[in-house]
Amino acid sequence: MPQDPEFVLTSASAKEVRDRMCMMVDNPHYFVLFNRIDLALANLHNIGQASDVTAILKIQAESDEAQIASSYGIVQGFMWGIPVLGFIGTVLGLSQAIGAFTDTLQAGGDLAAIRASLKTVTGGLATAFETTLVALVCALILQMLVSFLQSAESQFLDDCNDVCHKHVAGKLRLESR
Repeated sequence: MPQDPEFVLTSASAKEVRDRMCMMVDNPHYFVLFNRIDLALANLHNIGQASDVTAILKIQAESDEAQIASSYGIVQGFMWGIPVLGFIGTVLGLSQAIGAFTDTLQAGGDLAAIRASLKTVTGGLATAFETTLVALVCALILQMLVSFLQSAESQFLDDCNDVCHKHVAGKLRLESR
């Protein structure tokens, strides 16, 4: 947008602004903010209805938000799967411990056999608790990272909305015919 505070965005000036933007950026459709502005200006230039520009900006903002939210699908799957893998490890470790405990009971009074069997029992319990711990720590780290990224992307989209409202919708004026 021209920096002149008196600049008014009309269907006639929309093409000028689009051309200027395309000179600055190779392809505005690769950039979230430029894409929003380009779509709004194209609509204004082609149809000439200032009232449609804010609707276009709102629709594109919702589309951008949905696109970013859907991009986390695979990551959400991993975040769900990591604790499940930890619990599978827990079940396997407990199964190993319980199986070894059976051997301990069968050892009767043989102290050496009981000691050897208890090592297997405690090893199975260690596996159970370690896999749970590792999975939960990994899930926590991944959740914190994803939350940080989503927050940053949400702030970026809010900033895009602010720019569009201030520099596009705020510059719109009805043309007198």
